[in-house]
Amino acid sequence: METSTEGAPRPDSDRAAVEEPPVPAGPAETAVETAADARTVAEAAAETAAVSDLVTGTTAIAPASLSPSRASDFMQCPLLYRFRVIDRLPEKPSEAATRGTLVHAVLERLFDAPAAERTPPRAKSLIPGQWDRLRETRPEVVELFADDPQGERLARWLGEAEQLVERWFTLEDPSRLEPAERELFVETELESGLRLRGIIDRVDVAPTGEVRIVDYKTGKAPRPEYSEGALFQMKFYALVVWRLKNVIPRRLQLVYLGSGQVLTYDPVLADLERVERKLLALWEAIRLATETGDWRPRPTKLCGWCDHQAHCPEFGGTPPPYPLPVRTAELPVLPVLPAPGEGG
Repeated sequence: METSTEGAPRPDSDRAAVEEPPVPAGPAETAVETAADARTVAEAAAETAAVSDLVTGTTAIAPASLSPSRASDFMQCPLLYRFRVIDRLPEKPSEAATRGTLVHAVLERLFDAPAAERTPPRAKSLIPGQWDRLRETRPEVVELFADDPQGERLARWLGEAEQLVERWFTLEDPSRLEPAERELFVETELESGLRLRGIIDRVDVAPTGEVRIVDYKTGKAPRPEYSEGALFQMKFYALVVWRLKNVIPRRLQLVYLGSGQVLTYDPVLADLERVERKLLALWEAIRLATETGDWRPRPTKLCGWCDHQAHCPEFGGTPPPYPLPVRTAELPVLPVLPAPGEGG
């Protein structure tokens, strides 16, 4: 069922999403594409500010909150979490991540137009302006096409963004959607003191009050056996909304523009309680690692895409000096946590 009679996809779109054969995306491919999708304009700007703080000599501080992206980082590799959150090492922009940011911006801005004008041509016409805006707010993305003087690769890349935007119209009908929120920043503090935060792409609210949380993905949908990892982010958001509003979202919806599929999940209270327990255990592991300085690498196939190989012991590198005080007592044995798609 849909959470909003206004926001329900067209019947033919539903059939297309169901009949689309599953894409054989494995955990490594899916995680890489998910990381690219996670780079919204807001999050990218925050990370850019963090790098700026590092350059200007701001003192490192211990982690104080948890987002879906950073939780996934720690479960993927504790050392990666340290590099991003504590050391704040810069990372090169990628074409996939930047394209995801661009497409997210276009889909958000399209809803500024009257419902009848939310058409594929109108959406594609937003791409050049949003690309200009992205270059202004994140000058580092210009480096992506520095070796493309004729603009051929840039034109192809922008064409790929157009294809993703066009495919969205086969999955949802924006003329029938009136989102309650777009790019919504949410934050809550659990009884334990753990602060959870994140940015939700879209929130739909039905006339009956039911809530649907929607997230756009520019990559391909994972195989069914890996869908739990993809849903981790959505259950995280559902937990935050529940704790903030005392309302359990009726539906969580992932819209995969890369493969033209929609993944939905209807959470229940037990799901959110389970996610909360997992996050508390995760935060305890992060706290111990922060106090002891014991951040261990976790080698996987994803290491091949990591920007920090030069600092990683698995590749013969040396991490930068640890910038936080270290507890000198006997080091505890840190729990081994499963990656997002490994259950739990």
